[in-house]
Amino acid sequence: MRKMLAARIGIDQGNTEVFSEFASGGDMWTGDGTRERRKAVTFSERYREPPTVQVALSLWDMDQGANIRADVQAENVTATGFELVFRTWCDSRVARARMSWLAIGELPNDDDWDLY
Repeated sequence: MRKMLAARIGIDQGNTEVFSEFASGGDMWTGDGTRERRKAVTFSERYREPPTVQVALSLWDMDQGANIRADVQAENVTATGFELVFRTWCDSRVARARMSWLAIGELPNDDDWDLY
């Protein structure tokens, strides 16, 4: 469990299209096997340290003739941003995906000191 000072908590959120490949014939839509897409996200303000980030699918457009498989994560979280990651595998065909995200963490304060 992370504990933060209530006066310094910052919450940032967004909804980001990770990819759209059905019109271009990209391999998320036409391929098979392990596939991955990443999308960089920058927070609206810098956090004091890397925040906790939660992600969820807010839109996915899948081919109904194949199995539906998805793994979504926030990776490489820093104080200034992170990467949204969407993965699928085998015969899943994904036309497009959008992910929502929520970051909660402690913001810097003028009283913070960097001594070294």
